[in-house]
Amino acid sequence: MGDNAKSAEGGFSAEERAAMKARAKELKAEASGGRSGKKAASDAAAVLSAIADMDGPDGAVAARLHEIITAAAPELAPKLWYGQPAYARNGKVVCFFRSGKADKERYSSLGFTAEADLDEDGGLWPTSYAVTELSEEAEATVRRLVERAVS
Repeated sequence: MGDNAKSAEGGFSAEERAAMKARAKELKAEASGGRSGKKAASDAAAVLSAIADMDGPDGAVAARLHEIITAAAPELAPKLWYGQPAYARNGKVVCFFRSGKADKERYSSLGFTAEADLDEDGGLWPTSYAVTELSEEAEATVRRLVERAVS
């Protein structure tokens, strides 16, 4: 999150505290049971609800990314991660969306965790992408990245 999100005391901002509380709630829910069909449906509904609650372009981008990711890698299960949409394999997040507005940044981002199989020769590869809109070319890139991430 940007420096402008920090509190005057140098501690966590209200947004950061809210994200941490959301993550603690998610961890508690995960600990209370396995990934039953009911839990998976509940997680998917929570992701769609979070996307619907996003303002302006973030919501449109997140909704389109959700469609692309779930079509390109149906084995990934939607779930909330720090209160934002994420997509997991065997309970471990592979990729995620961060709302720029929620993070008080000038752009949203699509990120990949170490669970994603994106390693490239040379020891350097991107793990996060700024997203302000999705052109056809950008959508194709996301599709390729997600497919590769789960290969």
